[in-house]
Amino acid sequence: MIKQQLFGVYEGHKVHLYTLQNTNGMTVKIMTLGATITSIQVPNKNNELTEVACGFDQLDGYFSTAYKANAPYFGCTVGRFASRIKDGKFQVDGAEYSLAVNDGSNHLHGGLKGLDKQIWKCINQASATEKESITFKKNSLHLEEGFPGNVEIEVTFTLTKNNALQIIYNAITDHKTPISLTNHTYFNLSGFKETVGNHTAKILADAFLKADHTNVPVGEIEEVKNTVLDLNQGRLLSEVFAELPTGCEHYYLFNEVETLKEVATFDHSKTGITLQIQTTEPGMLFYTGYFTSNDLKRETGDQFGRYRAFCCETHRYPNGPNIKDAPNAFTTPDEPYNSTTVYQFSTK
Repeated sequence: MIKQQLFGVYEGHKVHLYTLQNTNGMTVKIMTLGATITSIQVPNKNNELTEVACGFDQLDGYFSTAYKANAPYFGCTVGRFASRIKDGKFQVDGAEYSLAVNDGSNHLHGGLKGLDKQIWKCINQASATEKESITFKKNSLHLEEGFPGNVEIEVTFTLTKNNALQIIYNAITDHKTPISLTNHTYFNLSGFKETVGNHTAKILADAFLKADHTNVPVGEIEEVKNTVLDLNQGRLLSEVFAELPTGCEHYYLFNEVETLKEVATFDHSKTGITLQIQTTEPGMLFYTGYFTSNDLKRETGDQFGRYRAFCCETHRYPNGPNIKDAPNAFTTPDEPYNSTTVYQFSTK
């Protein structure tokens, strides 16, 4: 049974919170503001529920001075275009479009009022023994935040009986336009008892997109072989942090595009919790939270902040509209947007 409750009011609109729970006790909470995951609780190796996601139990937490100043995008659905677009500009069929610039000289995560800051509508709920799912819908109008085209977006969250959270994104447009959607949940498999340094991270990628001096990829690809970024065999994040002063904020490239494949696994030995990620996306922005404010914590006391959680943003190439041959950077009326990412939890 999916539980619905009033979570608060935003700009005069009611914000609802939906709780999905399977027979193992795993729960996922999602609110209509930003189609945002506010909580994920999974059983640990002792079968005790453990909070593994950054978020707040009250709507006010997302509007605190510290949160607004830091803007970490906890758990939200990001779009129209995830990550950065250089100088907030791109061209479609010879016409140049200028976007809202909200990260230095660049466009970030959909702009000043992207999809994460809008109210989504719940259009479907389905509850069964095998799985529980909920679908949210949002219409984005032509030239919203500078993007061309009227776009209809649907995001479906499904919690399965075997502790997998599947997120499916679909979008249609009446004009060729860049679309790149992702979920921005930050994870800590220790239950926020410590930093993520004792997590073993495995990312199945041989290369990443190198960023320029403004932290935006412009097309250059670098191999991870013989570097600290090679996580193919699994490595403690504390070892990575020892070599990278500000941790990871790198877009890893996967060999397969559009097919659902395993791309990453994270383990924490004390809790025994494992997170495996599968996606149809061409890459993943792996961010280890160096710039997350230490002033942020859940009402229960779960401490967020620097290296207190990592984010796995599966999406199209950052700055894809300006990178030659970037896969599926544009969505057209003839080719709708489709994407799937699965977060599979288990214990050892």
